[in-house]
Amino acid sequence: MTSADKAPVRVGIFGLLGAGNLGNDGSLEAVLGYLRSEHPDAVVDAMCGGPEVVTSRYGIPATRLNWYRGEYRTASSAGRIASKGLGKLVDVARTAAWVRRHDVVIVPGTGVLETTLPLRPWGFPYSLFLLCASGRLSRTKVALVSVGGSAIGSRATRTLVKWSARLATYRSFRGAVSRDAIRAMGVDTSGDETYPDLTFSLPTPQAEPPSDPQGPVCVGVMAFHGGNDERARAEEIHRRYLDGTTGFVRALAEAGRPVRLVVGDELDVPVAVAILDAVDSPLVTVAETLSLADLMKEMADARSVVAARYHNLVCALKVGTPTIALSYSSKSDELMAQLGLGTYCHPAREIDADRLLDQFHELEGHSAELRRTLTERNVVVARRVEDQFAALTAALFPPTDHTQAQAQAPDHALRETP
Repeated sequence: MTSADKAPVRVGIFGLLGAGNLGNDGSLEAVLGYLRSEHPDAVVDAMCGGPEVVTSRYGIPATRLNWYRGEYRTASSAGRIASKGLGKLVDVARTAAWVRRHDVVIVPGTGVLETTLPLRPWGFPYSLFLLCASGRLSRTKVALVSVGGSAIGSRATRTLVKWSARLATYRSFRGAVSRDAIRAMGVDTSGDETYPDLTFSLPTPQAEPPSDPQGPVCVGVMAFHGGNDERARAEEIHRRYLDGTTGFVRALAEAGRPVRLVVGDELDVPVAVAILDAVDSPLVTVAETLSLADLMKEMADARSVVAARYHNLVCALKVGTPTIALSYSSKSDELMAQLGLGTYCHPAREIDADRLLDQFHELEGHSAELRRTLTERNVVVARRVEDQFAALTAALFPPTDHTQAQAQAPDHALRETP
């Protein structure tokens, strides 16, 4: 059988995709771009949180991650609790059957091995474990690609995450902090590499930096209630975050600065509305962002950015806009340090509007220097994402006779190939 007669590689993409989180969808978009560029013959579909959105937006077939449609809503009645429990059993067979239909399954980026935000063990950690166990049993390659990880307090969640990582065929992490956290759980990560977030491979919008020192400020808001181990203090943490962010935005508006509030998840919309109502100024508006491209465009047009959600930070840094991170986990601190802005972090749990304003003025005072730093660092980051995709090809896609011949051909032969 020649390489032309071989069946195309069947690739599945798995995750909480199409469910309202722009960062998750950006990671999907990055992997689809890689597959279409490097493996155009691959047959691709997804198992995800929002299959209708993924199919309409990205043009690939998709199926629901969970049999029970109310999986991520609190079960408040006996009937719903029973349905959710039944769904867990049904999902064993559904996930295994879906995995068996593929040669490769990719989990694209995102914090699938972390609990920096509230997460129950029987939610996505259980789904990820079913995926990785099914892959091992059916000999389908499962790749966790540039994923985030964190220390996990819940024993049940930690066990599911640990075994998911162990059973995966391929792992890479979006930073040393994530890799170290998974290693601390007892997973051998000695052969695992770290790469930047996959969304750094997406196109960067072209924009001229605002020349007006009173130019617009982009503030990324977040429905932040602390991490998985802080549920008892969730409302207190959220109130502190909201009050501090509102005070900062009010101070900017009173100083005559236009402020654009942006969200990175549908859950963030009520937070933006609450700040808008509390400040009550025509200088404060809410941007409509339906994708990471929209988010990057808003941030590229801003003079400065202050943001909490991780992929808001990624977008701001990628477009080269000086940024302050309202940091809620070490992954934000690590990202800021990697891009040369490590001193511009402020704790999301204890926002002090006056101190944040001082940091903001310092940031703007070094704007030109920071933009040069970001330009230089982004070149390095982009190359590392290319390295990630090359490593993924080597690990998951054995070369065909045709690609081997291409690799062995002299340069002039490749150039002359029509």
